[in-house]
Amino acid sequence: MTEPDSKESPMSALPPVVDQQTWRAALDELRAREKAATRELDAIAAQRRRLPMVEMPKYVLTGPAGPVALAEVFDGRSQLIVYNHMWTDGADWQCPGCTGFTSQFTRLDFLDNYDARFVIVTNGPISEALAYKAKVGNKMDWYSSAGSTFGADVDAAPGEGFGVNVFLREGDTVYRTWHTNGRGTEQLSHSFALIDLLPWGRQEEWQDSPPGWPQRPTYSGWAGSEDIARAYGESPTLHR
Repeated sequence: MTEPDSKESPMSALPPVVDQQTWRAALDELRAREKAATRELDAIAAQRRRLPMVEMPKYVLTGPAGPVALAEVFDGRSQLIVYNHMWTDGADWQCPGCTGFTSQFTRLDFLDNYDARFVIVTNGPISEALAYKAKVGNKMDWYSSAGSTFGADVDAAPGEGFGVNVFLREGDTVYRTWHTNGRGTEQLSHSFALIDLLPWGRQEEWQDSPPGWPQRPTYSGWAGSEDIARAYGESPTLHR
């Protein structure tokens, strides 16, 4: 496995050059698989809409204004997507994967048309969470589940990881409808989708790439939390 030392493309990391007709035939062959994958994703979404759900206890979280019932986090909507952000109390920088993942979501108002909302819940104290939100320029609303079992009950216990959970509200009653974690969260991300379109892809060593393609240790190309803060954070000192 090799990593490029410069921005110049290694000559060995070039797809073969062919005529237009040959290229079009190869693209059409790939397109058949892409279309099949799209139809499979449609079928998966249809199955997801038919999942049963489980009633949740009356959790109380903490928001910027203080204690708030889980049903109130919906802010009047019927549906809620929660990203459970990994957290280490007192740390200057939190999980770079979570920080980078959530930095993608800067415009969420479109969910209003679907009677839905997208928020972050972390097991950390709300004061630290809100300070970190500003530090890295995160645009979602943040809540803390510290002092409750909410994180553990939705498969994101303190020190154990991250995840996405989806809830449905009927009056003051909240139901859990879906959950994923690990690479399951990639379906929400546009960054990996864009990178996977590139000829070299993610350039991570676990990927199946042609011989000579640039590859490097997994995660090594990801932006760190400090990088996210410099790019998007609210503190002017981070933009020097």
